[in-house]
Amino acid sequence: MAVITRKLKVRTAGNCDMINITEQVADTLAETKLTDGTVTVFVPGATGGLSTIEYEPGLIQDVPELLDRLIPPGPYHHDQTWHDNNGHSHLRATLMGPSLVVPFVNKALTLGTWQQIVFIDFDTRGRSRELILQFIGE
Repeated sequence: MAVITRKLKVRTAGNCDMINITEQVADTLAETKLTDGTVTVFVPGATGGLSTIEYEPGLIQDVPELLDRLIPPGPYHHDQTWHDNNGHSHLRATLMGPSLVVPFVNKALTLGTWQQIVFIDFDTRGRSRELILQFIGE
């Protein structure tokens, strides 16, 4: 059983910017030469999250609108503590979660036809992010 760790860099606009990273994860899997196993995608940071979604224009609008209803911008206690006005970003990341595990079989991610891996940047400003991809398999 091999463990291979890689980094994936993405540039975001912030404010619920949703980036489809499926192709980059699949390309990195191909580079590992592993056949069967799992890949864990992890966000090192407190204002980003991962999920799967049908990456299409309607849902790209629907998800941020849903999050605005569930967790609107503050004020929150975090904002009062740090004065950075991104308490809602942290809460959204907590709700979404910082990691995702996807099995792969015969060198292919086992995603459904309409399922893509997405990184969502909840912070209030854009930035460069570095995601961790850890492949475990043979």
